[in-house]
Amino acid sequence: MSIVHDVFASLFNATPVTWRADWAWGLPLVVLTAVIHVMGLGLIRHRGIPIFSNLTEGRHHTVVFGVIVGATTLLVTCLHGIEAGVWAAAYRFLGALPDDQTAMLYSLSAMTTYGHANLFLESQWQLMGALEALNGWLLFGLTTAFLFGIIKKVWF
Repeated sequence: MSIVHDVFASLFNATPVTWRADWAWGLPLVVLTAVIHVMGLGLIRHRGIPIFSNLTEGRHHTVVFGVIVGATTLLVTCLHGIEAGVWAAAYRFLGALPDDQTAMLYSLSAMTTYGHANLFLESQWQLMGALEALNGWLLFGLTTAFLFGIIKKVWF
């Protein structure tokens, strides 16, 4: 426990004062969106997939496969959009971006690590954008594993 305490103490003591707020807001958002994501994936798995499986019974296997994977992809894309919306709402609340559209565009760009929109957070919140990109990697990793599991279940 002492090692963990020392690491966090050195992390927060070594960071500029302005970055402490980024960590204080960013880390809980990472956890919140991860929980939303896992619960959303569970809901899709237990509610959504059986519905699509029942609707496609008696059809060609390739059609069933395409419908289930396509519907699952659509649902997880919506889930990522909701999570980007959570980050965008935080940026707006903090005054890091000027309006809702800009906040959502920035958030989607950061989460996907696309980053080609010429948008920048207020200087005191810029580390939070990097934390959102890290969060996006984690969420997309969970999504990839989930889609692999769905493909494996449907295909075999």
